[in-house]
Amino acid sequence: MKKQFCQSCGMPISKEEDFGTNKDGSLNNEFCVYCYKDGAYTNSDITMEETLEIGLKGIDENPDMNKFMKFLIKKMYPAQLKKLKRWNNSSL
Repeated sequence: MKKQFCQSCGMPISKEEDFGTNKDGSLNNEFCVYCYKDGAYTNSDITMEETLEIGLKGIDENPDMNKFMKFLIKKMYPAQLKKLKRWNNSSL
């Protein structure tokens, strides 16, 4: 199975409980449970900059990553976030 990433925050999503839900309760394969629930964004007025701040904090707090991996991901994260469906105007 291809690794999927939330199209709002970039979080890897692979387990069923990580996926957001559609209005009908089915799993949404584009967004994570933290960003999308019952067919809508959980925080519809959040900005990309606020999402970036939350994501960087999550990377810092991840105990499964060493310092070098955290450094690399934090450097790439802003550019990757801009490419996600929610923030890339060309994909809406």
